[in-house]
Amino acid sequence: MLNRILTILLLFFSINTYSQHKLPELRVSKNHRYLQTKDGKPFFWLGDTGWLLFTKLNSEQTGLYFSDRQQKGFNVIQVMILPSLTATNACGDSALINKNVAHPALSGYWDHIDSMIDKAAAKGLYMALVPIWGNNVKDGSVSISDARTFSSFLAGRYADKPNIIWLNGGDTKGNDSTNTWNAIGNTLHQQDPHHLITFHPRGRLQSSEWFHNESWLDFNMFQSGHQSYSQDTTGKAYGEDNWKYVAADYQRTPAKPVIDGEPSYEAMPHGLHDPRATRWTAGDVRRYAYWAVFAGAFGHTYGHNAVMQFHRPQDGAGVYGVKEYWTDAVNAPGAAQMVYLKKLMLSHAYYDRVPDQSMIAGGTGDKYQRLSATRGKDYAFIYTYNGRNISVNMGHTKGKNVKASWYSPRDGSTKEIGTYPNKGVMVFDPPGDIQDGNDWVLVIEKI
Repeated sequence: MLNRILTILLLFFSINTYSQHKLPELRVSKNHRYLQTKDGKPFFWLGDTGWLLFTKLNSEQTGLYFSDRQQKGFNVIQVMILPSLTATNACGDSALINKNVAHPALSGYWDHIDSMIDKAAAKGLYMALVPIWGNNVKDGSVSISDARTFSSFLAGRYADKPNIIWLNGGDTKGNDSTNTWNAIGNTLHQQDPHHLITFHPRGRLQSSEWFHNESWLDFNMFQSGHQSYSQDTTGKAYGEDNWKYVAADYQRTPAKPVIDGEPSYEAMPHGLHDPRATRWTAGDVRRYAYWAVFAGAFGHTYGHNAVMQFHRPQDGAGVYGVKEYWTDAVNAPGAAQMVYLKKLMLSHAYYDRVPDQSMIAGGTGDKYQRLSATRGKDYAFIYTYNGRNISVNMGHTKGKNVKASWYSPRDGSTKEIGTYPNKGVMVFDPPGDIQDGNDWVLVIEKI
């Protein structure tokens, strides 16, 4: 009898635990601008780049990382499945037999990934997975046929995991091995139609440049990259203006959601490769986040130099001039501040929000002087990175009168300003002195 009772309790616990892990599948919203859950709730993507998670962390370490990111409000973790064709996990298990993607090892490495995906689901985290990092395809190590076989393996293994998003590509150009990327995208789309798919491109490039009209591409992703204004002198030469990528994709037809999947990482040297260079700060990562989202992005991905590579004592010098271990870097100020953007965007009507620079009177400003505006029917948000005055063309939202307040991207606090007639031009003076990093969001709401 006792054994029977224990069996029943164990079964109940297992079922209850599974139900808690069953995250809702994600969908593109009806207006093709945002993501939502299968049951229609808004999903604001707040991502973290944990690229080397599967190859460097054991189960216990992964649990600590997931708990930290859950507590800080993240809901998506971007990870490489195969950083290289010789990939092994922290236990030394190989992913592939003879470095051939058509022949996964089928145990060890993959059992670990299965377990980590379930562990993420238990923390409310979606896993945005890159099947094969781009350089492995670009150098000719993966044939189109083998890519299809591997993609079919992934689709079959993870089709029933609700917390999967596919990131095709991996820091590469879409016109390098285009047929292979389409083979991966089409195979995943056809054999795993319940999970969203995009393409993670090389720095300062956009998935839309090659794949916007492909049926497998559910949303666009760009990598604004790690270069400063002075360093980005070729191609589009957008520099730090990541909002320009959003604006370009926002105008494309058919409409598809867009996100910055890799902006400048906190504590990364400008330009990546010179450890003596100035490093990106919490203020910089906030600026990238608010600029992109207010320009029309459906969410944002954050990154930290030490966390994205999970730098450990046994790794020696690491790469990109990393100075910290990941266990300390998870507490970087920029990571903790990202949740305030998520909370702000989910605090008001979601699906009617549009970018609207016409709200700004007297010019929007260039570079760090830029003012960025977005609004719904009953509210508006305007972001300043340095706390300069904001002149507003009133009347773009509903209501005879409106209330105004300051929202701090640094700590999520709100300071009431007052109530005003919703007409004419109003000038708002943010708290504090004008200086980079004294960023504020002007919130205007219908009374």
